[in-house]
Amino acid sequence: MAFYLTANFTTFSFQKLLYYCMKDRSKNLTQGNIGKQLISLVWPMIFGMMGIVVFNLVDTFFIGKLGVQQLAAMSFTFPVVMFINSLALGIGIGTSSLISRNIITQSRQNVKMMASRALLLGVIVVVLFVIVGLLTIRPVFSSLGAKGDILEYVVSYMRIWYLGVPFVVIPMIGNNIVRATGDTFFPGMVMVMSATINIFLDPLLIFGYGIFPEMGMEGAALATVIARSMGLVFILYILIKRENLLTLYFGRVRAIVSTWKNVVYIAGPASLGMLITPISIGLITKILAGFGKEAVAAFGVASRVEMFALLVISALSSVLIIFMGQNISKLKISRIYKSLSYSLKFSMLWGALIFLLLIILGKPIASIFTNDNLVIDITNKYFIIVGASYGFLGLVMLSTASFNGVNKPVPSALFSIIRMLLLYVPLAWVGAKIFGINGVFWAGFIANVLIGIISYLFLYRTINRIPLQS
Repeated sequence: MAFYLTANFTTFSFQKLLYYCMKDRSKNLTQGNIGKQLISLVWPMIFGMMGIVVFNLVDTFFIGKLGVQQLAAMSFTFPVVMFINSLALGIGIGTSSLISRNIITQSRQNVKMMASRALLLGVIVVVLFVIVGLLTIRPVFSSLGAKGDILEYVVSYMRIWYLGVPFVVIPMIGNNIVRATGDTFFPGMVMVMSATINIFLDPLLIFGYGIFPEMGMEGAALATVIARSMGLVFILYILIKRENLLTLYFGRVRAIVSTWKNVVYIAGPASLGMLITPISIGLITKILAGFGKEAVAAFGVASRVEMFALLVISALSSVLIIFMGQNISKLKISRIYKSLSYSLKFSMLWGALIFLLLIILGKPIASIFTNDNLVIDITNKYFIIVGASYGFLGLVMLSTASFNGVNKPVPSALFSIIRMLLLYVPLAWVGAKIFGINGVFWAGFIANVLIGIISYLFLYRTINRIPLQS
């Protein structure tokens, strides 16, 4: 009887899941209530991004249980993992921009060919990096400073991770294709599902329970591969069965190259913009290291909290790419202006709310991560100074996404470079010499405010040059 009920429940759950997956959620964003559309697109992305953030924290938590060497080995993998993820996200953004600008105006067959060629580009990039990565694990990570047992842990982790790169990259691109149709619900749920599976498998494969072997670092890598492979299966099923947006016929070589050029035109600057941030953060960390390990620890805590605080803005920025793309294809300039007006108000209000909460709860929040009073005080100081600029930092994020949506990727990358490398890092270096640690934090405040205002004004100017709909 119990087996019968369990079987029926499982069948019902699977059928219900299949129903939600197959339900057509694509949207024509060139008409209808803009505010309601943005809200309906944003909330699934918030859950999806939150799932990925939680997964990264949990992954690091369980690796930390193995020991300091394993945790150090995990830290050494971050630059390479971040580099490949940035390339994948760049191709995904380029694909999302291309598909969203054509989904309304082009035939389904043409869009299918574009989507298939973009995914093919991702596969080729993946194969190249897997081959090169597997052949260069030791020299690459040795050059980064990994030695002895730490290097061996890195090698054991990356051998599996590299083989699982296709399961990481292809779902990223596939999710962006589905998102470009106006459906953010399914991609968000795929992100949540992958993160949940990863969190569930991590302790089982790292420490070994029941039928699961104790694999240590290799278990963490395998958990990621398995979780992402489930996401790959779901996203391919939706692209083929529900959206009918994949084909094995890619057309003539000239047409394939043309699509790749359109994707790379956005993907190149987008990837560069994303890579600039970790490089700059590394330089800021080096500056803060001069004030002691407590300053570095405080910056790490503040950065994690900042990531959570701006999660909603990140979700809105990813949505603006497809909203801008669809509306620019129909030259609905008035709708674009209205969405920017909503985004501006939301970013400033959200930034003010977060700042207020950090003023009140800054120290209690910092104490969740550490009991060191000096670290807590420095973290709180960061919240009070840099936190006041979060509304403007939101404008930077929304502007760079909008530039990609209207097929203007160069300003997007340029403002990221100016903010981080030409303002934040030099001002932090000078500020540290003159005003101490406060000078570093005020550098972040100045960079966020200036580029937030300038990028948003330049975005308006760029859109103003687009001919109005006849």
